[in-house]
Amino acid sequence: MAHFALLDENNKVLNVIKVGNDDVQNLEFPESEAVGIEFLKSIGLDGNWKQTSYNNNFRLRYAHIDGYYNPERDAFIHRKVFSAWILDNITLDWIPPVPAPLDGKNYLWHDDGDGTGYWVEAT
Repeated sequence: MAHFALLDENNKVLNVIKVGNDDVQNLEFPESEAVGIEFLKSIGLDGNWKQTSYNNNFRLRYAHIDGYYNPERDAFIHRKVFSAWILDNITLDWIPPVPAPLDGKNYLWHDDGDGTGYWVEAT
């Protein structure tokens, strides 16, 4: 099974669909991508498609709706969950602006929604 992500003009992931192995001629990535895109177009699904790996074997990670595709890194980035978190340009992961306390307790991030937030002890 192959998976393809539909991107908008800003490379935001709008949808992710499955395409059968026969429809990509049982090819492996990257050869399967062009064949899969042609198949999608042949059934009326035009758009900007990128193949994604359910097992994270290529393009860093599996694409998720509301995530993004970074063409410079040829990688998918998960959607930003917390307004204060920043993108690590090496790992392409969202990280908190302040590390969680390392005192052995469990903490959750409290997001104020305005680009600020803080850690609170989980109860």
